[in-house]
Parts: sequence; C-alpha cells; structure tokens
Amino acid sequence: SHNIFTSHHCVERLSWPSFSFSRVCISCKSKPHFILLLFQDTANAVQLGYHMEKLIFDLADTHFFFNDLEECDQVHIDDVSSDDNGQDLSNYNFATDGFSAANSNASLCLGTGVRGGVDWMRKLAFRYRKIKELFNSCRNNSGSLLDPENREKWHRVRQDIETLTDSWLTESMKCLQLIASRPNCVNVLVTTTQLVPALAKVLLYGLGSVFPIENIYSATKVGKESCFERIASRFGRKPVYVVVGDGRDEEMAAKQLDFPFWRIQTHHDFVNLYKALSICGL
Repeated sequence: SHNIFTSHHCVERLSWPSFSFSRVCISCKSKPHFILLLFQDTANAVQLGYHMEKLIFDLADTHFFFNDLEECDQVHIDDVSSDDNGQDLSNYNFATDGFSAANSNASLCLGTGVRGGVDWMRKLAFRYRKIKELFNSCRNNSGSLLDPENREKWHRVRQDIETLTDSWLTESMKCLQLIASRPNCVNVLVTTTQLVPALAKVLLYGLGSVFPIENIYSATKVGKESCFERIASRFGRKPVYVVVGDGRDEEMAAKQLDFPFWRIQTHHDFVNLYKALSICGL
C-alpha cells in the first residue's frame, strides 16, 4: 500500500510522472505558529512569534509579490498556470507592468477565484511562476533571501524557538525527513494561511526540503476537506493517506474521507509518530 502524509498546509502538483505512491502524509497546521502550542514562557513566546511573523511577511512582500497578490489568493501554486504564455521573464519588470494599478482600481480579485482580462490574468500567472522559480532555487537555502541583518535575526529567532519548545521543530523534521526519504511516499502540506505567506513560512522554518512547492495547499478560501479531496484526486485511491494535525477541523475532514488521523498536541506526539514511522512501518 502507499501512504500520503498530509498537513494542514496543503500541497499539490498538477502533473506527476507515472509514479506509484504507497503513502501520502498530509500535515495540517491551523495555528498561525504551531510552535506556540508548546511555549511555556508566554511573554517570550509572543515576542518570538511577532519577530518570526514579521520576517515571514517581509519576505512575502519583498520577494513573493504579496502586496499584489493578497487579494488574489490561490489554493495551489499552479492554479493560474494555464494563463501563462511562457514568456521569458529574465528582464521582465514586475514593478511597471501595470498589474498593481489594475488590481487596486478594478477590484479584479473576488471571492474564491479571480476576475480579469487575458492580459491581467497573464501578469497574475507570471507572478506565481516567478514565486515558484524562486522557491525552488532557495528551498534549501532560504537565508539567501534575507539581507545580513535579517538573516542574523532569523538565525537567532529560530534558535530561540527551538530552545523554548524543547526542539519541537527538530522533532517534526525527523518525521518529515523520514517520510521524504522513503520511496513511494510523499509529504503534503495543507494550511489555513494564505498561499504566498505560507510559502514564505515554509522556507523560513526550514521546511522547503521536505515540502516541494507542488505539495503545498492553502485552505484559506476552500477549507481543508476540499483540499483533501483535491489531494486524493491527484494521487488516486490506491495510496494510504495519513493526516497529521492539531485541530478538530482537519480531524473531521480526514474522517469524511476515511483518512487515518494522527493528533499532534505535545512534544511526545512527534516522538511517538517517529517511532511509529521507523519501528512499526506506518
């Protein structure tokens, strides 16, 4: 059988080669910063959360066009790729292409989809293509996206978070890396965070190596159950899907699709998950 591990942050790829997956692990995170679950020092936790959030949104604004795309959110990075004509973007000037002005003046992004003419949709698709290229080039070296001052701050905040949470992120990475190392297994992330800041968050938490951008989904507008259904449609019914999360909503969504659910609420839940993965062959 195949296992697909799914997270609250949903990740999808539109077209896979003819691979056969045995497990799909879906990781779900509904908290703005899931690490806050383990914080004992509340005041320090709030400060660390604030600093990390600022780094995330600064990166999203500076490199991922979040100022342009905040009202044009997508579930998946390739959702508007059909509007991309493949134009070479090497010398393309995003700042002067008129997209921002058209967006603010015409209220072209509405509801769960987008509204706009062919030219505007093409410019939207260009931005998501550029984000995808940048994510893939920096997924194992996210610090390269930060200036020296913010890079130093990022390293310090990451270390403080690890100390305060008793290495919560390290324990979660052990599980994710084990899954990623297995043939025919894949990590998928489903999140309630909007897609663009979610991608920035994945990079700054050092998760780019275990969550390919095609395997990240945002449930902000469509909900987790819709994301789970989309993931199941993509990978098919043969794999075993395992949902790992901390919330009631993803547990109920998993139940609707008959996906096993592994609840993460404490440090030991990750330790036990790793044991189940490595010893019991989950």
